[in-house]
Amino acid sequence: MAALLQLLLRVAEKAATVARVCRREAPLFSLLVQEKTGRDRNQRFVRDFKTLADVVIQEMIRHDVGAEFPEMSGFIQGEESNKFENGLGESVVVTVCATETETAALLASVLDGDTAAASLLAKAIHQDPATVDTATGDLCIPHSPSELGIWIDPIDATSQYIEGREEVLEEGHLSPSGLHCALVLIGVYLRSTGEPIMGVINQPFNYKDPSGCWKGKHFWGVSCGSVNACSVSLPESAPEGAGLRAVLSSSEKPAVKEALASLCRPDQLTYASGAGYKILCVIVGLADVYVLSEGSTFKWDSCAPHALLRALGGGIVDYTECLGSPEPRRAQLTYHQPHSRSEGADCWANQGGLVAYLDCKMLSTAIEALNNKL
Repeated sequence: MAALLQLLLRVAEKAATVARVCRREAPLFSLLVQEKTGRDRNQRFVRDFKTLADVVIQEMIRHDVGAEFPEMSGFIQGEESNKFENGLGESVVVTVCATETETAALLASVLDGDTAAASLLAKAIHQDPATVDTATGDLCIPHSPSELGIWIDPIDATSQYIEGREEVLEEGHLSPSGLHCALVLIGVYLRSTGEPIMGVINQPFNYKDPSGCWKGKHFWGVSCGSVNACSVSLPESAPEGAGLRAVLSSSEKPAVKEALASLCRPDQLTYASGAGYKILCVIVGLADVYVLSEGSTFKWDSCAPHALLRALGGGIVDYTECLGSPEPRRAQLTYHQPHSRSEGADCWANQGGLVAYLDCKMLSTAIEALNNKL
């Protein structure tokens, strides 16, 4: 399992490279946006886009993991359909081919014959995975790859990725919007129980180096039985009376905002883009809870960060189930079963909403306030 984690870290870094290449080449990027329609469309947004970068990253991860762990091939799922429509109205199934030349030829058919752009993408896809330094060699998990499944969100917060605002990250503060909110998420779960046991998060646009090139940052966590390990240190506990720090979507229901505002100081109720990024804010200690009352996130959004939270003693619970429950922490999300009465992407929605937390006391405090208000 240490080998699987190392592979996921490497392919996530490859994914981040593809995301940066697509943003760096402006003429290419203008070709990469396609509006989602029908069952693939997230009904919460007026416009919900997928990009070729999304599809390429997803298929690259699926290809690389399946090649090394073939017993997992049928259980590597992602957000995106791998069908992409080019400017001529032709539908192309995007896959990673055996060679860079073959992949470039397939991508050229998506990019209306733009062989230069296709070659650039193919090179990023077929590059040797970067070695990611991390102390994972001694991890021992009592499960084989044949017992595991994977959820991929190739670029979470796609709208922020497309818009491309370059906000400046301030130490100790979350970024409400911009490229920082775009994340690569890879989560591993047990097929038998749906329990998330491993997660990798890559933030492709973390900072710019002196030459002006974007550099990324990665986070990982493992939680399985007695094994709990994470690249993030557990944040220090807030002093008594410090108040709750909550992060929400700006579109959250007024009643939920009001309930949490009663626990927060004016600057402690904040808003940010991207479900994955908001959960990451909880992981790194920039917020105590992320509350979402709507079923507008999906298994690919939450699986990876859920594993990191579990490794740190926290979790992600179903918002609807934990309201009124004497033990809200028992309503943990799982990742192995679709909703039988739903279709398309909605089969894998977190339909009851969610609450991400690091400290069980903060979870109980937030749920109590919500129960009193709603």
